[in-house]
Amino acid sequence: MSTPTRVYIARLAGVAVFDPNGDQVGRVRDAVARLRASQRPPEVVGLVAEMPMRRRIFLSINRITSVDADAIVLGSGTLNLRRFEKRPNELLVLQELLDRRVQVAPEGRAATVVDVAMECNRSGEWSLARVAVREQTGRLARRGHLHQVEWDQVRGLSGVADTRGTANLLAVLEEMRPADLANALQDLPDTRRNEVAAALDDERLADVLSELPERDQVEILAALDRERAADILEEMDPDDAADLLGELPPPEQDVLLDLMEPDEADSVRQLLHYTPGTAGSVMTSEPVILPPDATVAEALARIREPQLSPAVAAQVFVARAPMATPTGRYLGMVHFQRLLREPPADLLGGVVVNDIDPLHTTTPLPEITLRMATYDLVAMPVIDRNNRLVGAVTVDDVLDHLLPRDWRDRDAAASSNPDATTRAAGPDAATDGEHE
Repeated sequence: MSTPTRVYIARLAGVAVFDPNGDQVGRVRDAVARLRASQRPPEVVGLVAEMPMRRRIFLSINRITSVDADAIVLGSGTLNLRRFEKRPNELLVLQELLDRRVQVAPEGRAATVVDVAMECNRSGEWSLARVAVREQTGRLARRGHLHQVEWDQVRGLSGVADTRGTANLLAVLEEMRPADLANALQDLPDTRRNEVAAALDDERLADVLSELPERDQVEILAALDRERAADILEEMDPDDAADLLGELPPPEQDVLLDLMEPDEADSVRQLLHYTPGTAGSVMTSEPVILPPDATVAEALARIREPQLSPAVAAQVFVARAPMATPTGRYLGMVHFQRLLREPPADLLGGVVVNDIDPLHTTTPLPEITLRMATYDLVAMPVIDRNNRLVGAVTVDDVLDHLLPRDWRDRDAAASSNPDATTRAAGPDAATDGEHE
């Protein structure tokens, strides 16, 4: 294996994995170590890689030819695409050891695990040989010393850990997209998942909650105090917040809505009143809305705002004042490609398109899907009986409600795709130490 003889595993998190042809097959999410009956350090048997569609697979350490901070290279193009399942005598290094509170021999000093190194011996066997720990000082204003110790000098690395910190695990996860972080949280035990979720800032947690199955959303929200839960709901898009609140009993809905800012709560309350399966129930109530006397330059500046999703930023809706939903009379919309073709000083009223009938709040989902597909749209306006714009249905809103209810649940996705347990790139895909 062309690689350093010592590798710190936290530094591998998120590193791309390539086959011998240079094609990327996934990214590293963890390392798998096998516990031994003796006092010898655990043997590293492989890595866990995340592939497209959030499937996590096992990569045997015997198939890896190169490890560095930029890439993991496999020696074979054959892969076992079965979803990784941890065995009873194994541990996931990053998931189970980072932030664990331990004691360092011989003095028994209290410390926290910051990273774990795997080392390769002369026979090519990898094991967890060293641990990077930070001593606990007991002083709020001072961080303890960071140093490396041998595996056998650390006590508390095995067994069930008490409630522990989250700083080092969050550092590993911070670069993930919300959907990938949501998938990583599903791998954690419930208690640890709730600890990590609670440590995220409000905006990040709101984004992650939107990517989790409803069951996990409710459990994480329930683990927060109600004031924090209301803050998270305020950070979520109103339609996502309404979907989450819809999973709660009405009394709990009312408590959380009362704790939210009135303007934020009003948007969510309105969405909760619409009949499920209609445009009103799936729409976002905060599309990009501008008056007809706004310029093309102003519209382009508005859709460049980074907090807007691509589907929401793909078009500007034009309406009479007021600009907050429900607006004044709806006039039409302008797609961003049209904005790019027009002079910056031109007014939106001169380029607005209104030849496609808008949706109504009662339009059923099958009709919405048909019309969006017919006109190749990524979003459609939703108006009320007074021709006021009340929101927009985007393609991601439609997909969220067309897919099976449990589509975000990784276990359900795996069981619904039997090919995931048998497909491979070649006849030897399940050999050479792979998990089966």
